[in-house]
Amino acid sequence: MQLESLQMNKVFLNIRALVSMGTSLIVAAATSLALLCSPLICVSAQQKGKSTQTKYGSVKPGAPDLQARQRADALLAQMTLDEKIGQLNQLFFFSSFQKEESFNDGIRKGEIGSLLFVTDPAMINRFQKIAVTESRLRIPLIFGFDVIHGFHTIFPVPIGMAASWDPKMVEGAQTVAAKEARAVGINWTFAPMVDIARDPRWGRIVEGAGEDPYLGSVMSAAQVRGFQGGQIGSPEHLLACVKHFAGYGVAEGGRDYDAANISDAQLWNVYLPPFKAAVDAGVGSVMSAYMDLNDVPATGNRWLLRDVLRKDWKFGGFVVSDANAVSDLKTHGYARDAQDAAVKALTAGVNMEMSFEARVYLKNLANAVKQNQVSVKEIDDMVGPLLETKIKLGIFENPYVDEAKVTSTFANPAHREAAKLAAERSAVLLKNQNDLLPLRKTAYKKIAVIGPLADSRQNTLGSWSFAMDINETSTILAGLKTKLGAGTQVEFAPGVQINRNSPSPFEMLLKEKHAPAWTEVQAANEFEKAVDLAKNSDIAVMVLGENQDMSGEYASRSTLDLPGRQLELLQAVTATGKPVVLVLLNGRPLDITWAAQNIPSILEAWYPGSEGGNAVADLLFGDAVPGGKLPFTWIKNAGQIPLYYSHNLTQNPGEQEKRYWNERVVPLYPFGYGLSYTTFAFSNLKVNQPEIKIGNTADVSVDIKNTGNRAGDEVVQLYIHQQAGSTSRPVRELKGFERVALAPGETKTVRFKLGPKELRYWSAAAKDWVQEAENFDVWVGNDSSASLHSTFRVTQ
Repeated sequence: MQLESLQMNKVFLNIRALVSMGTSLIVAAATSLALLCSPLICVSAQQKGKSTQTKYGSVKPGAPDLQARQRADALLAQMTLDEKIGQLNQLFFFSSFQKEESFNDGIRKGEIGSLLFVTDPAMINRFQKIAVTESRLRIPLIFGFDVIHGFHTIFPVPIGMAASWDPKMVEGAQTVAAKEARAVGINWTFAPMVDIARDPRWGRIVEGAGEDPYLGSVMSAAQVRGFQGGQIGSPEHLLACVKHFAGYGVAEGGRDYDAANISDAQLWNVYLPPFKAAVDAGVGSVMSAYMDLNDVPATGNRWLLRDVLRKDWKFGGFVVSDANAVSDLKTHGYARDAQDAAVKALTAGVNMEMSFEARVYLKNLANAVKQNQVSVKEIDDMVGPLLETKIKLGIFENPYVDEAKVTSTFANPAHREAAKLAAERSAVLLKNQNDLLPLRKTAYKKIAVIGPLADSRQNTLGSWSFAMDINETSTILAGLKTKLGAGTQVEFAPGVQINRNSPSPFEMLLKEKHAPAWTEVQAANEFEKAVDLAKNSDIAVMVLGENQDMSGEYASRSTLDLPGRQLELLQAVTATGKPVVLVLLNGRPLDITWAAQNIPSILEAWYPGSEGGNAVADLLFGDAVPGGKLPFTWIKNAGQIPLYYSHNLTQNPGEQEKRYWNERVVPLYPFGYGLSYTTFAFSNLKVNQPEIKIGNTADVSVDIKNTGNRAGDEVVQLYIHQQAGSTSRPVRELKGFERVALAPGETKTVRFKLGPKELRYWSAAAKDWVQEAENFDVWVGNDSSASLHSTFRVTQ
């Protein structure tokens, strides 16, 4: 332990030099000794792979900011410039084509602060052992992974979970995801993604909560709580990372990675609120986005990362770039070269660079310091929050993962139950003509299950599903067979194949590869087989939509039609005269106008996850009742983009539907829409204070009654409109909701509060947040077209 002895000798010599300078400095020096010793004292236990509590400086998970900061500062004082820069470096590791040994020396030298995409607990322990026993200061690594909607147990994709309008369920889902990921040694997830998306051509709409900032903010906070628990470092939880800051979902033309040009009013009122909600919920890290935001790349945007995030919002965590986003500052034409990119990103406020091979920070920041382009203090300011986070996570004291606990964690039956419940609560019933659903188990001797997605495990799970056991996936076909048993004949025909025109870069990570493409003869035969199966069956359940690689990152598209010959197949099966139920697996609204006119029952199941097939079977046969609501406006076709409910009135609102001469400008289904197997009625809307002063709160109440003969859930939604002000205000804005379970005939009173938080907005005229003395409309109902109406007034 010669290194430790040398370090402590230096500290004692410094104290001795201060003795003649007064007792206050002696006390300060003694405090420094305690803090400086803390990481060194931990070393012996870490080398043995044991947990320890030290006398000085030991910080429990979730420690107060000041305690963690003091210990981080003490550790920072011992680090060389190269070691500091190493902490800013995060690298991908793909075991399929990279060698573990090629990373060991960089860890040993302190050149790597984090690795991502390592999911083998034994490998994580091996990497971590090098960091905490062979690097000079024994600083542990933090391991990251895209835990987006589950880890081993896969939940519905985020747009699906947002459709539940059930933040408690969403929080629970991400709690399970965190527990499973933490079991293998992952400390950090790159989620939630909270980008508001109003252009469904953009592929990553599937990862967010849709078009509305209020719903998006609620889901953002719920996911942060689920991932992190009560505080950073909570047992069996992860560090959350809200992304992509900011405006990524506004890519021009819906083309992933293209520039975003957003007005100040739209940015503050629509696109930033979900990020602010995550910060308010205590999120520990933020990911900067790839793209240009109003001509300044988000990863080099000082206003965004310092003025908004840190100064206005008081964010105290750290910022990580998206993959290669620092080196891409040069590609953007924003930076002259790699060193300029490193300087611009760091001074903008990016603490950690995520990269494949570029390592722009590692290769250039030391030289930038020598050339006075960046100061050592600026480096320290970026390293400090990273060290604080590692301290709060408890990985100095507990650097290793218990490999023996992985199997039991994954096998917890409660996780599968939670996934099934989430899939049931996320489903949205779009149409149910003549109450075809729920189906009766004894009504059909032979059921045809038709469609390319009906028995596809990967497409049941959705994108960002990499670490699961794919054999544990319940497809729609498997779920129906399990539900109905031997008494009903359930037969399957895919009918058609669907594939992208260009492959997804994530294909190499998939557990289930695409089947070889059919020949023309095979395609014709398979199509005919599917139609014949429908003819010879009592009912057809058709499972259509998009392959999971058609919806997600690098998965934008120019149209919203059903890919391939799916519509043709649907029409041919319908022409047999047999009843048809359409189940959709997708992550965006699709052009299903023909289906909405001709198919009696349509169930939106999203990509429902590991228990998706069992959940859909329960929904189709009435053992679960759909209660989800659309988190976006379901447009008819891509030509209507953008079309969202919270538009401004304009000078001629009565003609809003007639803006196109060739078709009405109305959606297929409004935002917040979703049916049930029962019916509901709203009544007795009251605003208990018809007039309130600025800063006060109005209480709103409404009665909801289950008027049907089945138990079911309804989502009570409250919308407002400010009738005048310093700027034009949207025709409606969601400001409250509650999902309510009601027995047949039961009535409940639901209450909301409208205070300054709900009534203020960022005014383009005032260039600031304002709450104004004006008249307000209030509507309550079951979607954004709610008709039950009242008013109130805000006065000075």
